[in-house]
Amino acid sequence: MAPQPPHSLDPQLKAKLQKELRTPWQSLRRALWIALEASAALGLVIMALRLVGGEAVRLNDVLIQVGAVVLFGYLLWKDRSPKPGANPGQTQDSR
Repeated sequence: MAPQPPHSLDPQLKAKLQKELRTPWQSLRRALWIALEASAALGLVIMALRLVGGEAVRLNDVLIQVGAVVLFGYLLWKDRSPKPGANPGQTQDSR
């Protein structure tokens, strides 16, 4: 019996698999960055409301929350999808 030719993949599935190969775990990372960004922003809002309400809030706590908002915002921005047609592994701003 002659060997059968390999079955070709659906073009959409192939494109999805190639994208996952270039950027592994991207959807999971983005979900994590969004959750952490939302948590940090909520903490910052709560601290701001406490300040407005007249409670004392430690400056270190505020700086940590601001740093977390900035850090996770940067990570979310940096982990965005590249433009179609860009070289693999190359982001929009690295040209």
